[in-house]
Amino acid sequence: MHITGYRSHGVAAAVALVNAVTGSGDDDGPDALREILRANNFFWQDFQDHDAEAFQILGRALRPFFEATELAQAVEVLNDLMLETPMHPHLSGHDNLGLHLHYAPPSAKLPLRFRATTLMNLSAMVCEHGLGRSGVCAAEGCDRVYADTSRAGRRRFCSEACANRTNVAAFRARRRNNP
Repeated sequence: MHITGYRSHGVAAAVALVNAVTGSGDDDGPDALREILRANNFFWQDFQDHDAEAFQILGRALRPFFEATELAQAVEVLNDLMLETPMHPHLSGHDNLGLHLHYAPPSAKLPLRFRATTLMNLSAMVCEHGLGRSGVCAAEGCDRVYADTSRAGRRRFCSEACANRTNVAAFRARRRNNP
């Protein structure tokens, strides 16, 4: 049985979108956005170049959720975005994917389907874990966001590269201070 929840592709897709749209040096053009959809199992073939603006707007609107340091702030961001998003949860069993939930109306275009799914998946993560699973990378100089869907839930960096760079710098600083 496949169970969807906060570990769903919507959480990873939201992180990738926020980083693409708001991260330093990232690409938020149509091809990059199409790749985010493909990599996170959305129907990327439905993406049209003119959809890019809706995705860019959502990426900027989600950034404050990841920057929130208080649960009330994060909840307010998600609630405000959900109030602006027409949602009609329904069960679907298309394409041999098994029975699962869709959050947008069946006739909704891709940007709305993506928005509804990511908001519901982020909301499920917050309901289950509070803010302990999301944030802005702890590496100095990095502005990328992360969401931890692992069992341990100890992630504080956007990538292994940032974690390793930070750990090496801390190790070298300790060695300098304790020759």
